[in-house]
Amino acid sequence: MSYGTILVFFALAALFAGGSLLAAFFVRPRVSDPLKRTAYECGMEAVGTTTGQTNIRFYTYALLFVIFDVEALYLFPWAVVVRTIGAAALVEMAIFLGILAAGLAYAWKMGALQWE
Repeated sequence: MSYGTILVFFALAALFAGGSLLAAFFVRPRVSDPLKRTAYECGMEAVGTTTGQTNIRFYTYALLFVIFDVEALYLFPWAVVVRTIGAAALVEMAIFLGILAAGLAYAWKMGALQWE
């Protein structure tokens, strides 16, 4: 495949994206109602501030979940083909799981798994 073909595909993609945005700009309804620009919150006026502080432990749990969820995604395909790959794959997966176990032990030791 030549670079010219790739350039044509990039140009077509940019033309499609730009054309879509331009068409949406011209086709959209134009309503100049000031009520349209207000924040909609179930038909009720907002009381107090709309921003809230979220505790960092929620992000920590989410990050740990993503890490171990991705680990599970690697385990299932590996389990299907482990007999055809051989002993090297078994050693590599043991190293991979050891690194993940060390990370979990570190998170546990640092108190990242405590919900208080």
